[in-house]
Amino acid sequence: MKRFPSIRKNRDFQTVYRTGKSCANRQLVMYVKRTEEPATRIGISVSKKVGNSVVRHHITRLVRESFRLHMDMLETGCDIVVVARATAKDSDYKTIERAFMHLCGLHNIVRESK
Repeated sequence: MKRFPSIRKNRDFQTVYRTGKSCANRQLVMYVKRTEEPATRIGISVSKKVGNSVVRHHITRLVRESFRLHMDMLETGCDIVVVARATAKDSDYKTIERAFMHLCGLHNIVRESK
């Protein structure tokens, strides 16, 4: 089983926050930084303001699944950090997926389909 391409180190999160571009909608905030790496990595941050640990982990799983299903549509060589907003706790999978893809479109990291 392949390892999920995620950002784990605080230093990497801080680099994306400082030097990446950000866009937001009601549910999510997305920071994107272009890198020279061959893979696209994702980091997910859900604050305690959003809810208890069950709610936070649920939102994390929804965002991770959205990324996993659309990974082949996204450009390679990006570090993506997704921050969930408090309004995301009442959202279902389709809403989170739409918000995720909307932000990917704003960042122009969706590949052209041929």
